[in-house]
Amino acid sequence: MYTAKGQLDRDAMIRQHVPLVRRIAHHMIAKLPPNVELDDLIQVGMMGLAEALSRYEAAQGVQFETFATQRIRGAMLDELREGDWMSRSSRKSQKDIEQAVNRLEQRLGRSPLESEIASEMGMALPEYQSLLGRVRGTQLVYLEDMTHSNDDDDGFLDRHVGDETANPLEMLRDHRLRSALVTAIESLPEREQHIMGMYYEHDMNLKEIAAVLGVTESRVCQLHSQSIARLRAKMRSH
Repeated sequence: MYTAKGQLDRDAMIRQHVPLVRRIAHHMIAKLPPNVELDDLIQVGMMGLAEALSRYEAAQGVQFETFATQRIRGAMLDELREGDWMSRSSRKSQKDIEQAVNRLEQRLGRSPLESEIASEMGMALPEYQSLLGRVRGTQLVYLEDMTHSNDDDDGFLDRHVGDETANPLEMLRDHRLRSALVTAIESLPEREQHIMGMYYEHDMNLKEIAAVLGVTESRVCQLHSQSIARLRAKMRSH
């Protein structure tokens, strides 16, 4: 969209892409605890959209929506990272689940059952399921992982959000990571594979997935948390 003088019409572009900001915010809010406000995410996302408009160059050969999506998500992730939205107790619980899954997989040579994970953690099954619902473990990469991997390397966000140049080494790393992730997802129990596919591939929210599976939304949240713990246990080496 351009003005009569051939300049990019910023106001029109912003109006056109407000639904994109809202869509990204709605998808991200499902991964976060209740204390994170949707309106706050949308406001930060609009700032990311404005930044995308100021930096976008059509000559780069990237569609604006693709470029803007990176900037919008990056702005939201930066805000969440600075706010440290996940409590220490929830983060510890997520990692406790992940470690229990890892121990069982090493011992059993297969993906453990939900009841086996609960037993490994010294919990009754309902108590473990309640814990899954509380931690809402929807992060495959923790925000602190994204900040800095060590003192010498740039963090995940520094390398990927709004990247201005294509780095062949990073592209190779990403390809290997994706391949490993596909393999890890294929090793999930069938029901959890379906949930991951509906959530990430088909962009369905928890309520929609619950309707398809004929279970409650809270149950989908539990199974999704458990899937993420399984995937993180498998992806540690990457």
